[in-house]
Amino acid sequence: MDEAATSQALLEVKGLKKHFPFKQGIFSRNAGVVRAVDGVDFTIQPGETFGIVGESGCGKSTTGQLILKLMEPTAGEIRFQGQNLTNVTGKQIRQVRRDMQMVFQDPYASLNPRLTVRNIVAESLKVHGLAKSDLDDQVEELLNVVGLGSHHLLRYPHEFSGGQRQRIGIARALALKPKLIICDEPVSALDVSIQAQILNLLKKLQKDFQLTYIFIAHGLPAVKHVSDRIGVMYLGKMVELASQEALFQHPHHPYTEALLSAIPVPDPTKRKERIVLQGELPNPADPPNGCHFHTRCPYAKAICREEEPVFKQIEKGHYTACHFPL
Repeated sequence: MDEAATSQALLEVKGLKKHFPFKQGIFSRNAGVVRAVDGVDFTIQPGETFGIVGESGCGKSTTGQLILKLMEPTAGEIRFQGQNLTNVTGKQIRQVRRDMQMVFQDPYASLNPRLTVRNIVAESLKVHGLAKSDLDDQVEELLNVVGLGSHHLLRYPHEFSGGQRQRIGIARALALKPKLIICDEPVSALDVSIQAQILNLLKKLQKDFQLTYIFIAHGLPAVKHVSDRIGVMYLGKMVELASQEALFQHPHHPYTEALLSAIPVPDPTKRKERIVLQGELPNPADPPNGCHFHTRCPYAKAICREEEPVFKQIEKGHYTACHFPL
């Protein structure tokens, strides 16, 4: 990565890994590990939206949880505002989490059904000692920012639509005035028309509050709408990273090319050639030798089955892990 960009980064991730051991048999013997995240590197600048995309099971959500220290990494380094979070625990991690928040995928499961909206949004303010005497005014202001009102304060999550519940989750994330918000597939459970509303709201909030986002999704259209740069993950590894414009105009990895070909064209008079990947996603507990993608890659050659490609820069700001970049 560019050293100048790294020195100014809000977040730096280097060699991040998360392996989950699993057991088999009647004696529950160790049978191996699932390499959910297997050596990921990227940096994020203040005010940027960094998108992470890939198929289900590629490790993108696990990456977000590792950054927030919701689980401990197996290896690697996470630096936030220059601070190494690798061994941060207790009161220190609580302080860090004031500056890092998450908006979850399921807007219902992420909200406590027994709490009113007032208590859901106010909870983090109380935990971090930021609740003021006019707590109701604080909560009401946050609700207004996300398009809800004071008449919603005493309602429960089940009384709202999916889009409204996600707005409540966003208000909760904003309560501590964070610098970084990790959006873990925040619109995948919503109707298409509501998705656009939430994406536009996130963009507006970013501008108003100088926020930095990590936007995790499996659909490229949503990521394109909000992201400055995009990282593509496959089987626990980052296979391509570039600006939004460069990635969509000239992808260099066959997997990215296939993902882009699956985006529908909103014009019935135009035909688009779809690249259909053969085979199933390999088992992350037993990934293929060499390039992990070679079992499904239409361009694979002998070296792809034997030698893992290096994730390297092939154009300014454009990185890929491929022996034969497109």
